[in-house]
Amino acid sequence: MKIIDMHCDVLLKLYESQGSIKFKDGEELDANKERLKKGEVKVQAFAIFIHPNISVEQKFQVALEQIHYFYTDVLGNNPDMKMIKDWSDIENLQEHEIGALLTLEGVDAIGNDLKKMTILYELGVRSVGLTWNNANLAADGALEKRGAGLTLFGEEIVLFNNEHKMLTDVSHLSEKAFWDVMEIAKYPIASHSNSKSILNHVRNLSDEQAKAMFEKEAMIHVIYYPKFIKKSEHVSIADLILHIDHFCSIGGEKNIGLGSDFDGIDNKVNLLENASMSPNLINEMLKKYSEEQVENFVYGNFVRHLPK
Repeated sequence: MKIIDMHCDVLLKLYESQGSIKFKDGEELDANKERLKKGEVKVQAFAIFIHPNISVEQKFQVALEQIHYFYTDVLGNNPDMKMIKDWSDIENLQEHEIGALLTLEGVDAIGNDLKKMTILYELGVRSVGLTWNNANLAADGALEKRGAGLTLFGEEIVLFNNEHKMLTDVSHLSEKAFWDVMEIAKYPIASHSNSKSILNHVRNLSDEQAKAMFEKEAMIHVIYYPKFIKKSEHVSIADLILHIDHFCSIGGEKNIGLGSDFDGIDNKVNLLENASMSPNLINEMLKKYSEEQVENFVYGNFVRHLPK
């Protein structure tokens, strides 16, 4: 069963290692190529993430360096990894190929310069989250106490995304910023978020938010991070599926996908510790859902909701 995973932090690890870790088979990577192939991941989104402690002057350079490793290691050293630049590229992948999609987790790297978004678009970025957990010049993140919404500059970025058929990712936004995005975004998405009704965590989405996403035909991709799944030291795949169950119960069956956050999480769901173990998730879902439903959760729903 083909899988689309809309979030991982492989590029951050490649950048931090300065090339000493190899994407093909680096044991340090939850989502290296060998593990993606074993787990039947057909499309993997690779996030560009700039840590808040990077100086303002260096942020764009760090983004470019992560893109450098995407081109030279992820793509350059692996001819079977194919870059997704046009949304139609997903369905044109050959049997042996894995699609690689560039995303941006927080627009800190561009400062207040929208021209840099054009550069990132031309380099292949196709999904943009305005913030990580902190605030920046576009919006407040989920952990910013102020809880403000989009700035005028943030609105410009969303309109840029609309014009270029790019996704606008709401996963890390403050609630006010979420609602601001929903008013103007043509292509909203939550790349890695769970249900607040199952676990009341600031990074999860309320039923009101989730329903607004579903009404706008937007996708929510469940995240494998135990802290967003259940208050317990031991979290199972069945615990993760409770979030899928809940989203389905409020009208989201056709809008559910996967966003593992592999290589960005410090603890793991039991039996779902890396991308090669993705079949364990599928097998557990098949205990509750039909094969068609599961195929939609892991692949089909996303493909049917691509920007047009």
